[in-house]
Amino acid sequence: MRITIVLGAFFPVPPIVGGAVEKVWFALAQEFVRQGHEVMQISRTYPGLPEHEEIGGVRHLRVPGYAQPRSIIWLKWLDLLYSLRVRHILPPGDILVTNTFWLPILVRRHNRGRLYVHVQRGPKGQMRWYSHVARLCAVSRAIADEIIAQAPELRAKVRVIPNALPFRVDEASSVARERTVLFVGRVHPEKGIELFLRALPLLPRTVLSDWKVKIVGPHEVELGGGGESFLRRMQRLAAASGAQVEWLGPVFDSSALAAQYRSSLVFIYPSVAEKGEALPVAPLEAMAEGCAAFVSNLACFRDYIADGVNGFVFDHRAAAPEKALAERLAEVLQLGPAMLEKIGQAARAEAAEFEVANVARRYIEDFTSLCQLAPNE
Repeated sequence: MRITIVLGAFFPVPPIVGGAVEKVWFALAQEFVRQGHEVMQISRTYPGLPEHEEIGGVRHLRVPGYAQPRSIIWLKWLDLLYSLRVRHILPPGDILVTNTFWLPILVRRHNRGRLYVHVQRGPKGQMRWYSHVARLCAVSRAIADEIIAQAPELRAKVRVIPNALPFRVDEASSVARERTVLFVGRVHPEKGIELFLRALPLLPRTVLSDWKVKIVGPHEVELGGGGESFLRRMQRLAAASGAQVEWLGPVFDSSALAAQYRSSLVFIYPSVAEKGEALPVAPLEAMAEGCAAFVSNLACFRDYIADGVNGFVFDHRAAAPEKALAERLAEVLQLGPAMLEKIGQAARAEAAEFEVANVARRYIEDFTSLCQLAPNE
């Protein structure tokens, strides 16, 4: 099977400056090759990366892209320009996976492959423009439900295949875990950073003195962060909280990031992005390394986190969300390392279901079913 995968206009591949979607599809593309398929991956140009390259059997083609802007309107305009460039260089194929807003609207030639729209964020009304595509692939049941709610006539084209964990789940690490609450993600308002920091002073003083907090992730706008002023404001909140908070900045090296996960007992991801989160990869990565995940009550987390079984959930929609977070987190941290490591073991077992080889097989099965349809179906 000939598979073309188009990534977005703003992050390079390989994912040398982050990007969950880029990380997932970089791993999936190589797994498709291992399973016997021909794969081309198209992404943005970036300093130090050649226009043409082969990595792990995947042919890479790069076209001019952009730094991510703050304005959503400007972002959509830049996405359109990028998609127009991509349209002109698409090779013939059987499956065309798209991760841009405009490309599915622009491509109508069937010889480029069955159009396979990968939906990684809550749809914002554009689904009705995709009626001609072969598949709308949601990464969680919550996103699938949103697609169907916005375009019920496309229900038959919707499938749920989760994000892949872009590495193999190994045996439990022998490294002693510290009493650390770790956050990994974009330092952006939608990730619930402010909610978390405002909850810290509400924790019992004995808990605050026993535990430390580490925050890993970019704040730069071009990397999806909330910007310099947001970072400074969050750092002031952290300093006033009475907690031991360490700001590590972005960690893009996979081995260094794994070390952060393996040394922490609890991973926190208090996202408040009601329409933004689809199936976040960072909690999966943390679970694969044995962390007990602590998340908000967004519907997407229900696909892989069961409260009190392999992680913990707090109600971010409560009348006083800071208090709800603090009370639940205090309960969790007072369980003690032995119980938290037990929860982490259950988390690791759950994450193994999302390993890239398992998820890639599901994609190939779906691709194959589409290729067997008549051209006009």
